[in-house]
Amino acid sequence: MTSTVLKEPVREDTPGAARGPRRTGRSRRTALPYLLLLPALVFELLVHLVPMVIGTLMSFRSITRFTLRDWSNAPWTGLRNYRVAVDFDAPAGEALLRSFAVTVGFTLLSVALCWALGTAAAVFMQDTFRGRGILRALFLVPYALPVYAAVITWVFMFQHDNGLVNHVLHDQLHVTDKPSFWLIGDNSFYALLTVSVWKGWPFAFLIVMAGLQNIPRELYEAAALDGAGMWQQIRRITLPSLRPVNQVLVLVLFLWTFNDFNTPYVLFGRAAPEAADLISVHIYQTTFLTWDFGTGSAMSVLLLLFLLAVTGGYLLFTSRGRRAGNG
Repeated sequence: MTSTVLKEPVREDTPGAARGPRRTGRSRRTALPYLLLLPALVFELLVHLVPMVIGTLMSFRSITRFTLRDWSNAPWTGLRNYRVAVDFDAPAGEALLRSFAVTVGFTLLSVALCWALGTAAAVFMQDTFRGRGILRALFLVPYALPVYAAVITWVFMFQHDNGLVNHVLHDQLHVTDKPSFWLIGDNSFYALLTVSVWKGWPFAFLIVMAGLQNIPRELYEAAALDGAGMWQQIRRITLPSLRPVNQVLVLVLFLWTFNDFNTPYVLFGRAAPEAADLISVHIYQTTFLTWDFGTGSAMSVLLLLFLLAVTGGYLLFTSRGRRAGNG
């Protein structure tokens, strides 16, 4: 006797019937962000990571103009290039230390001035007045101009005999006794700082102005009713509210300014004055003018490690400050 087993048909709305397609759809949605990021990751690998790895390998070899073509077979020197770079009693190490000190001082002054000018301009632009849009556009012109075109214009302005800077300071305002040399000597530091601040403060202005849009106007109105003046409002409302924005802004400005190569190179050429010998130009001169690619690569790796340490310490310090403020 044959028994017939009747199976209940599977309904489409049961969990088992839809489990397969749902899992497939969920996996596709999970993989989609990674697929969209894949082109950017590939370009990042090709543009940044691969040269970093090659530069690190070159720092352990003695590479000159004769061994550059086949640098992978150049003599292995180990840490000799690093010892040469950090031997501050030797000429190479002493020059690198002096360049590092100049770069640190230049970066701190430039970042502080860019932040102060950008914040002041952004706060001023919060009020509505006639011509505000035109003034905003004019403030962003230095940031929008190509670096080479802007810096070359400053080169002509800093000329000794017929430059606009000497014409204004010496001929019209009589601030100086005689026309100054701005592209050589000690004044080169102030010339470089002027161009860097002129070029960088509009970025700070743009970021701070965007951050001010998130501060409710009711806070200022309530503070005004309580008798708080403009400076008290800036101190008690504006600056605390902009703290997350300023933390990122200061870090970005520091990294950009410390690594800046285009501005001093276009302003002074291949041989920057000692007073404006930024570390980026110094590494370039060590690498491409003296043809010491091994030592230049070691200096670049040391600069990378320094910036990574500063960035990590800064992020750790700011994160602790945020947790302390929230607590």
